[in-house]
Amino acid sequence: MKVIVDLCVVPIGVGINLALYIAACERVLLNAGLKIQLHPNGTAIEGEWGPVFAAIEACHTAVHAMGAPRIFTTVKVNTRTDRDQTLEDKVASVEALLQQLPERGQ
Repeated sequence: MKVIVDLCVVPIGVGINLALYIAACERVLLNAGLKIQLHPNGTAIEGEWGPVFAAIEACHTAVHAMGAPRIFTTVKVNTRTDRDQTLEDKVASVEALLQQLPERGQ
């Protein structure tokens, strides 16, 4: 089953600069061959259910191996059976609607 996931991995007990840990997780996702889109509060992932969730587990393994004693992760899962949808499709549909709406304050 194809899935689009929004993933936010937060290592706990490693200080306030988390970029090194997030980069390690991003590398895991890339190495898994998944389509990803990094954003300020997480990563959107597109792929088949099994490989996506195996990669999330691998992110935890990698971040723990870097010394994080605890990880808090949120995962939002989106599946569809009526049609195939990509990350780009989801963004494009909203952007198209924005083009039709008047600017605020007008």
